[in-house]
Amino acid sequence: MTAVQNYPFALIMLFLASGVICFVLSGRIAKWYCLVLCGVGTVMMAMTLRYVLAAGESYVYLMGHFPSPWGNELRIGPFEALMAALFCAIALFSIMGGMEHILEDCEERKVNLYFASFCLLMSSMLALIFTNDLFTAYVFIEINTITACALVMLNYRNGGALIATTRYLIMSLLGSGLFLIAVILLYDLTGHLLMEPLGAAVETLRMTGGYLFPLTVIVGLLSVGLGIKSAIFPFHTWLPDAHANATSASSALLSGLVLKAYVILLIKLIYRVMSMESHAVSFAADMLFVFGVLAMIIGSVLAMGEQDLKRMLAYSSVAQVGYIYAGIGLGTTAGMIAAGTQIVTHAITKPMLFCAAGGFMGVSGGSRRISDLRGAAWRDPLSGVAFFVGALSMIGIPLFGGFATKLQLTLASIALPGWKAWLSIAAIVLSTVLNAIYYLKTTAALYSKDGTSPYDELRVTYRTLYRALYVIAILAFIILNIWQGIGSGTFTGIIREGLSLLG
Repeated sequence: MTAVQNYPFALIMLFLASGVICFVLSGRIAKWYCLVLCGVGTVMMAMTLRYVLAAGESYVYLMGHFPSPWGNELRIGPFEALMAALFCAIALFSIMGGMEHILEDCEERKVNLYFASFCLLMSSMLALIFTNDLFTAYVFIEINTITACALVMLNYRNGGALIATTRYLIMSLLGSGLFLIAVILLYDLTGHLLMEPLGAAVETLRMTGGYLFPLTVIVGLLSVGLGIKSAIFPFHTWLPDAHANATSASSALLSGLVLKAYVILLIKLIYRVMSMESHAVSFAADMLFVFGVLAMIIGSVLAMGEQDLKRMLAYSSVAQVGYIYAGIGLGTTAGMIAAGTQIVTHAITKPMLFCAAGGFMGVSGGSRRISDLRGAAWRDPLSGVAFFVGALSMIGIPLFGGFATKLQLTLASIALPGWKAWLSIAAIVLSTVLNAIYYLKTTAALYSKDGTSPYDELRVTYRTLYRALYVIAILAFIILNIWQGIGSGTFTGIIREGLSLLG
């Protein structure tokens, strides 16, 4: 194998080992170590993406000396490589944008623990993107759960962090349990855990008419289990508290990346185990579609009633995850492409909004209440610009990332006859109107000059180095967002090719 073909496995192991390394490093060194590691990882995954695009095919990385169906494998194609490169880049910018708040919100002696948890989290997400083995996926799902909870709990300044973490852990373990039950049943029926032989065995059972009811139950367990972990409505109740009580960098990671890792795994399972043809006519597709449409509307309605900026953004994430599941639920290739496009859009937009929220809190006495944040966009102009760009993207204004998603999902819906088409289009229109109401209302408050905020004269002196990191991160997020809005064909083309190779 060429050196670049080893990069996915090497990066997973590098992040995994770095989780241990950061335990023995001081917080001062650990933070720079993680930034460098994310930068190196972004370059490695970009090179891997370039390799698979040039090759025009995916490849399998065999871990150890035992081939399929007994060994353990990674599968690397354009879809997986794009998502891995995106995850490393967004993680880098999220940490840069929230570095000031990480150091303020975490106890000094626990800063290294924060970055140790971050490294383990990155390792688990990359493993979920690349793994070709269901039990390996389960193991890293649990690592992902524990480390994500740790990132919320380490915010010692917020007394609600422990309660929020407990709720997060309980709901997440429920999702993990359902996923594990499905894996056990699949292994019992087929004797396989690797996706390719597993998919062939499932197709044989389906063709012969054997065990159709257990297979239906398994599909439901997989879909609901991963749906709970990605905060699909109505299993989203843990999300607002987790985001509100975490430091801004953790909120950016949880919303932008952690939720998407489970969706990416579900997409892989649909293509490689269930098959797109079977998914399209299954009850699971209809269930995910209905949940997605409800999330688009109800998530937006709940966001409209929030007076806490971070909770508002959390409910907005529920609505945006709804777009992903609505696309998956359409049961078509165009719907899947729309879902993949939304994964990219949300990953590059929502972390920017959470980082901007951290900036507003910094110039408003740490308050998250929108009434206290009035005029904050003038006290921190860069955060104001970032929030405005993010708001335009979430609404779906042309030239910004969110427009690409809504256009793709609308086109996918129009091409599909039946009740899903009109329901999807109606949900897109209504959700867009609701998004515009609460995002523009919040933006107006942030730019208000009516003098009602007690923090109008407050100015915070930022540490120059960390402010420079924040500026770089915000500018990178803005550029990525506009790139997605203007040149969405780049990402969409890679997603289309990657999904075709998945099948």
